[in-house]
Amino acid sequence: MEDKLLIWKLKNGSKDALCRVYEKYEGSMLASAVSILNDVSDAEDAVHDAFVSFAQSVDKLKLYGNLKGYLMTCVVNRARDKIRAKQRYRTGLDKSNPVGTSSKQPSDIVIRDEELRRLSNAMAKLPYEQREAIAMHLQGGMTFRTIAKLRGVSVHTIWSRYRYGLKKLRSVLNSKVVK
Repeated sequence: MEDKLLIWKLKNGSKDALCRVYEKYEGSMLASAVSILNDVSDAEDAVHDAFVSFAQSVDKLKLYGNLKGYLMTCVVNRARDKIRAKQRYRTGLDKSNPVGTSSKQPSDIVIRDEELRRLSNAMAKLPYEQREAIAMHLQGGMTFRTIAKLRGVSVHTIWSRYRYGLKKLRSVLNSKVVK
């Protein structure tokens, strides 16, 4: 209900409503974008681009589902565009900004950074559709039904992409465990 009120306020020119939408959904959108892109600055750009586009088109917006789903779809589409652009214009230079942490103990920072690096590298090995399903469900908090509706495929397809993606993640991560 709050989202419908925010949309109404946005359509009537409220800048506070746009700030509230940003505060409410920026975290989950950024987490999903980072999972898909494996790069913090690219993920921040994707979120920024999605919000700018949203703000510019709010007067034409006809929202039939929920606002979170709409925004998640926008950021996932922006992430997909960034992946395509990188594939077209590879320069050979890696400008990635790996995900960090804010722990106080140096040993915790090293351990978490290593775990995040391993997870990010494993996620990057997944097919895009599996990576997208995992990110939208786990980081975005979206249901399989919502993801399916947004993607125009069956719930079973999304569930399969998610399940196969997790299976491959486990396989990749377990193969790097030193025994």
